Amino acid sequence: MTTIAARRYRDGHVLLADALAAAAPARRGEFDWIGLVEPSAEDLASLADRYGLHPLAVEDALTPRHPPKAEAYGSQLFVIARTAAQDKNDALSYGQTAIFLGDNFIITVRLGSPRAHTDLRSQLENLPERLAEGPDFVLHTVLDFIVDGYDPLLDTLERTAEAMEDRAVEAFPQASDIRRIFRLRRILRRLEVTAGRMEEMVGKLAQSELPAIDARARPYFRDVYDHTRRAVSRVRGLLDALGNVLEVASLLEQSRQGAITRQLAAWAAILAVPTAIAGIYGMNFEFMPELTWRYGYFIVLGVIGAICALLFWRFRRIGWL
Repeated sequence: MTTIAARRYRDGHVLLADALAAAAPARRGEFDWIGLVEPSAEDLASLADRYGLHPLAVEDALTPRHPPKAEAYGSQLFVIARTAAQDKNDALSYGQTAIFLGDNFIITVRLGSPRAHTDLRSQLENLPERLAEGPDFVLHTVLDFIVDGYDPLLDTLERTAEAMEDRAVEAFPQASDIRRIFRLRRILRRLEVTAGRMEEMVGKLAQSELPAIDARARPYFRDVYDHTRRAVSRVRGLLDALGNVLEVASLLEQSRQGAITRQLAAWAAILAVPTAIAGIYGMNFEFMPELTWRYGYFIVLGVIGAICALLFWRFRRIGWL
């Protein structure tokens, strides 16, 4: 069996470790915490018989890519949470943690999730007064652990978005940058859906009366709910930021193109003066009195230079050059 840990606790202290299969059912004040990773149907079936797990819940626990949910089955609660991990090329890989909760047990089933609960279990065992509150407190801690796992991913994506914003201010994004922006937006939209469903699920745990969750535990789930809402807000903020990157870059590029257009128009106006005058005297008419002037050539050059200088000063003053 792919059991990572199986322990029984009494008053927050370990009573049995990895020897639950042959143990009697947990008594009042005791509960079992069993962690499975990628179990087979046979592995989970043996636990289903021992703890009376509902067949539909067992089926969902073995189905990867199931959306987050919280459902009551009699006196038991079944929860599915979605995990996320950073992959290469900005991609995120998703996993699933299914949790069976009863009055005297909690079973976690991880599929495709690289984040183990070993350190989390050790931290709780170092706080026996908290662990003594029961399996519903463990459920809160596991969900908080999963939701907090979104923060490093969002930190990385925020740094990426900020770098893209800085580059967009300096120059219009290259084709590769634009493709990356659209790829990131697609990744974030999927994360928004996942985090949004997690928000709904944790909100249900915090606000509804559900089996195996004591009323005193609801404030803890409200805290997880706040963390989830904050993660959803950050995802939506990143989506807006990436959308603004293209918008700001487009506006800046239009401004740069406008400046270039004004410069070209200014130089075209300046060059039009000698072109027009030279064109007039290049018509080769026989009777053009200026052609016989001794200093006509120098006068025309002076006029051209003066007009061009005046136009250059004027365009420079209004910011076109």
